[in-house]
Amino acid sequence: MSSNTANQTLRTRYSAEVKDILKRYPDDQKRSAVMPLLFLSQKEGLQATVSVMSEIAQILDISITQVASIVGFYTLYYSHSGGKNRIQICTDLPCALRGADDFADKVCEKLGVKLGETTEDGEFTVESVMCLAACDKAPMFQVQNGDGITYHERQTISDVQAVIEQLGNAEIDKSPEGAE
Repeated sequence: MSSNTANQTLRTRYSAEVKDILKRYPDDQKRSAVMPLLFLSQKEGLQATVSVMSEIAQILDISITQVASIVGFYTLYYSHSGGKNRIQICTDLPCALRGADDFADKVCEKLGVKLGETTEDGEFTVESVMCLAACDKAPMFQVQNGDGITYHERQTISDVQAVIEQLGNAEIDKSPEGAE
């Protein structure tokens, strides 16, 4: 693949969607489209790679540094590959005080991965993130995939198991000692 083709991934794959997003913003405010374009770039397994960030910067006439700062700050954008479903568990201090770290360990154990890893079948990546704005409802997580983001609050390991089974065909530990 030539670098020119790689740089055109977003516009090539989602031409109509890019145009629709840009229509929402006046020409002098088109930089505001950076977040919807980043989210679009992650559809169907794409990531906010350097080439995609460069393309978004070019589309919006801003610097790649401005785009990269958004990717680096928000947990719903990622510059590395992962599973089709990203399970993002809030482990910020308030959630940690409500058992989020132990919860994250159990989710990883269920899927046979460590935090930041992806299951062998490519279905799930489990990530620790900071603040998903549900401190009083921990343990909680969000699942991000091509369909969007879903939030799951006041969770147990059994709840997570049901979500995992609904989302994919991951092999998970269903033994009684793995249940909560």
